[in-house]
Amino acid sequence: MSMDYESMRSLLQKSLKPSRYEHSLGVAETAAALARRFGVAEEQARVAGLLHDCAREFPNENLIAEAEARQIVVEPIERQMPLLLHAYVGARLVREKYGVDDTAVSQAIWRHTVGGADMTKLDKIIWFADMIEPRRDYPGVEELRALAQTADLDAMVLAGLTQSIIFVAQRGGLIHPATITARNEILLRNKG
Repeated sequence: MSMDYESMRSLLQKSLKPSRYEHSLGVAETAAALARRFGVAEEQARVAGLLHDCAREFPNENLIAEAEARQIVVEPIERQMPLLLHAYVGARLVREKYGVDDTAVSQAIWRHTVGGADMTKLDKIIWFADMIEPRRDYPGVEELRALAQTADLDAMVLAGLTQSIIFVAQRGGLIHPATITARNEILLRNKG
């Protein structure tokens, strides 16, 4: 990585509104703690956590254009909910703006919102850290935080994916196929 962590942090702080920046710091530290627990490179987790929302510097209404400018395919669900594109744009922005040339970090950022097929430990850690970082406050977050202390990684992520799907479905929202895939893969792998 050509830019050190403090430089990334400083640049991110200038790019995001304060609450989003504070959230990013929370995800970075939560991801680092989970990485220690699950034997994943702590520095990768900290950087991916810090930068996971870096594309939130763009207004929602500009995310489709930002995605298309980076040759990212925009599916119908993302056209309906452009906020989802911040994950994909962010995965490219970490290299463009922050000099992060680490495909594992980029992939974890790409997948941090809706999950995906064949998620790595780092992907799962960033996805889950985003759900449970200390500033998050929603019904069920304490149960998920407790799982982060006791459960294995798949059990934690399965609980988070299930909660997320139920939350979106109860509000009549679109459920991204990548989220269903991520959940089904964990269930199929752990049926053995």
